[in-house]
Amino acid sequence: MFARAVKTAACQGAKNFSTTSQNNVKVAVCGASGGIGQPLSLLLKNSPLVTELSLYDIVHTPGVAADLSHIETQSKVTGYNGPENLEKALKGADIVIIPAGVPRKPGMTRDDLFNTNASIVRDLAAGCAKACPKALIGIISNPVNSTVPIACDTLQKAGVLDPRRVFGVSTLDIVRANTFVGEAAGVDPQKMSVPVIGGHSGVTIIPVLSQTKPGVNFPQDKITALTERIQEAGTEVVKAKAGAGSATLSMAYAGARFALALARAMNGEQNVIECAYVRSDVTESKYFATPLLLGKNGLEKNLGLPKLNAYEQELLKKAIPELKKNIQKGEEFVKKN
Repeated sequence: MFARAVKTAACQGAKNFSTTSQNNVKVAVCGASGGIGQPLSLLLKNSPLVTELSLYDIVHTPGVAADLSHIETQSKVTGYNGPENLEKALKGADIVIIPAGVPRKPGMTRDDLFNTNASIVRDLAAGCAKACPKALIGIISNPVNSTVPIACDTLQKAGVLDPRRVFGVSTLDIVRANTFVGEAAGVDPQKMSVPVIGGHSGVTIIPVLSQTKPGVNFPQDKITALTERIQEAGTEVVKAKAGAGSATLSMAYAGARFALALARAMNGEQNVIECAYVRSDVTESKYFATPLLLGKNGLEKNLGLPKLNAYEQELLKKAIPELKKNIQKGEEFVKKN
């Protein structure tokens, strides 16, 4: 067990990975052999919520599955290699988490990842359409602002889209905000709740520091510095790793937190709330991250925009044009491919 369960009514969700002993959820991880996929699968294997773990990747997946299968928890682990086995890997999945794709390297933007990762997400979404059309899908592959529209439009082409079941996993922005703000305020980050709305790259990431719980009182220069650090935290890791990749361990933690929040909601737990990037009419952007109430069928209720102060409203104005551009790029990719 990682820690005791935590329930919150803000964007906290599953900070701790064990909540109940009810075992009835099959999770498929697509991209399970990679830098995010392996630690993510480890965290899921360690949760009593996961009955079955189905691992898919292009190479090495049976070895990763064999390794994880030796861990003394009850979930069954199976590994599948290659596109010809994708549908087998996805069959019967309740939750599909997609960290597949290439990582960022120094000097790369998330947009630089687009051409490779767009095709990967399209193909995995097409596999879900055939093998598990009712699964809840969490997309980690960057650029999330574009890959979520790609997944939705691919599912729509196949006639199985339910927008309540497709999520861009922006949880790492919440995790980072809780950590950075908690450190600055001298508060245990596990007890912090910072809503982060918008998208999942650069200026589209909007930390709503005015609605932090517990409340914090920073001067504006500190708020600006914290906001910019949260927005550029991914680049901070890319630079620190000096060519060895991007955020993998923190992303695995955030991905597991979101996957297990979905599992808790599927199991009937009430008041499971997480921020995620979804099809939305909350703003003029077609996709937008806000706090969401999760339920058995995925998104039960979009809780909308938190109250924004003048500084946060300016951040929102800057974010919307960039989000629209990212979304259009994803939609055009599906039209042309």
